Amino acid sequence: MKINWGTGIVIAFALFMSFILYFVFEVQSNSKYDNDLVVEEYYKHDSHFQEEMARIQNAHDLQHKPSITYTNAQGVKIAFPATFESDKIKGNVLLYRPSNKKFDFDTQIALTNSSLLIPQNKLIKGRWDVNMEWQYNGVKYLTKEVIYVN
Repeated sequence: MKINWGTGIVIAFALFMSFILYFVFEVQSNSKYDNDLVVEEYYKHDSHFQEEMARIQNAHDLQHKPSITYTNAQGVKIAFPATFESDKIKGNVLLYRPSNKKFDFDTQIALTNSSLLIPQNKLIKGRWDVNMEWQYNGVKYLTKEVIYVN
């Protein structure tokens, strides 16, 4: 049986498509490949984007802003300026790990001496996105920082 050029091209194309489809199905069905979205309810989260931008702008407009710093000895320290009354600050801090959502965690803001400490033992090495949603005197704020744990 002789195979001409046209038949060879069709066979090559079919083999290539089979090869690609095999890998698509392998990645979708194998649990070692993580296909999760960054946010579970993406479209619901996206609908609140304007509100989020207003809270970021409120935090940016502050004359004295809270600081988020990392030290090897202690961990992540969130310090509010002395001009804020500690008992009027409410909110939470989300530490988000872009590489693996299993390490994400959330903690309530409970200040001691105008600061909050997240201990070193809760953090693993790498990049962390710190999203602090807080409220002071009825005004909502959102502070975002990126820290690197060594």
